[in-house]
Amino acid sequence: MSTPQPQTHQQAAPAPNWQSAPGTSYTSPIPITRTHLGHALTSEWTKIKSVRSTMWTLGVFLLLVVGIGLLVAAQTQDTDYADVPYTIPAFFGLILGQICLITLGVLVVSSEYGTGMIRTTFTASPQRHRVLTAKLMIFFVVAFVVSALAIGFVGLITSGMHGGSSDNAWGGTVLKGALYVSLLGVLALAVGSMLRHSAGAITAMLGLVLVPAIMPAFLMMSESLRTVGEKMMDYNAPNALAKIFEIDSENGGGTSQLLLLVGVTAAAIAGAYVLLERRDV
Repeated sequence: MSTPQPQTHQQAAPAPNWQSAPGTSYTSPIPITRTHLGHALTSEWTKIKSVRSTMWTLGVFLLLVVGIGLLVAAQTQDTDYADVPYTIPAFFGLILGQICLITLGVLVVSSEYGTGMIRTTFTASPQRHRVLTAKLMIFFVVAFVVSALAIGFVGLITSGMHGGSSDNAWGGTVLKGALYVSLLGVLALAVGSMLRHSAGAITAMLGLVLVPAIMPAFLMMSESLRTVGEKMMDYNAPNALAKIFEIDSENGGGTSQLLLLVGVTAAAIAGAYVLLERRDV
C-alpha cells in the first residue's frame, strides 16, 4: 500500500505593479506653465485672423467706407468744407459699413457654437470668462484700428482734394467715429454670446440699429408719443454718427449718444458673462 505524498503549496507570484514606471520616471521636455489671459488672447487672435469671415467682412467694410467716402469727396466742392471736417465723406460709408462690424462681432462667438468648436475652446480654457474677455478685447482692437484707418484715410484724401478750405480739426471725428462703430460690434458680440445663434443675433442687432431709425416717423404722428419719437430720433445710430461727424453738432457732438452706447454695451457684456457661467455648452 503506497503512502500518500504530502501536498506542496506553491507560493503565488506577486502581482506586477503596473502603476510604477520601470527604472527612472519619465519627465516631459515640454515645460508646464499656468495658463493666463495672454494665452487666451493669442488663441483668439489666431482664430480671428485665420477665418475667411474676418477677411470678407473687413474687406467689405473698407470697400464701403473708403469707396463711398472717396466717391462723395469727388462730388463735393471746396466751399462745402467751410464749417465741417474733412471726414464727412466717411460718414456715408459708415452708415452701411457698421453692418459689417455688427456681423463680424456676432460671428466671432456664434460660429464656434454653430460648429461645436466652443467645447474644444472651453476644454482648453475652462475659465469661460477668460475666453469671452479675450474675444472682446481682440475684436475691439481689430475693429477700432480698421475703422480709424479707414476714416482717417478718407479724411486725408479729402483734405488733399480740397486742401485749405477748412480749418476744422477732424482728428476727434476719427477717434469717436471708430469708437462708436467698434462698440456696436462689441455689443453684437455680447448679443451673439447670449443668443448663441448667428442668424438670430444678427437679426436682433439689425433691429436694434434700424428700428430706432424708422420708428420716430410713426411715433411723432401722435402727440402723446412725440417726446419718445424725438428722443429715439436723437439717439439712433445714423443720427448719432451724424452728430459725431458734426453734420448735426447739437448735444455735444455725439458725446451723449456715445455714452449711451457705452452703457448699453456694458450691460450686454455683463449679461453675457452671467449667462456664460450659468448655462451648459
